[in-house]
Amino acid sequence: MFELKKNTKGGFHFTLKAKNGQVILSSEAYSSKSAAENGIASVKKNAQDETKFERKTAKNGKFYFNLKAGNGQIIGTSQMYASEAGMENGIDSVKNNAPGAGIGEEP
Repeated sequence: MFELKKNTKGGFHFTLKAKNGQVILSSEAYSSKSAAENGIASVKKNAQDETKFERKTAKNGKFYFNLKAGNGQIIGTSQMYASEAGMENGIDSVKNNAPGAGIGEEP
């Protein structure tokens, strides 16, 4: 499920949650609701493409990934994972959950 939220500065962002409610991908801030909805559509479109996942290691040694759009822009970033295997499971979760995920809005 994608969760679309209005932030305190009037913009919007979204998260992709697994069936257990855990956040597996978070977006950057968007200036409008329609821009955030376009971001969600881009995640759905690109989630099946292995080449769109950028695997990274943070300075603290934890692992995370970015999902990029066709133009190279980052459209979502994962949480931090303690292991590389955890990060790969997160990528699999995005691939499995994003394409058919609905959109819910917080009031």
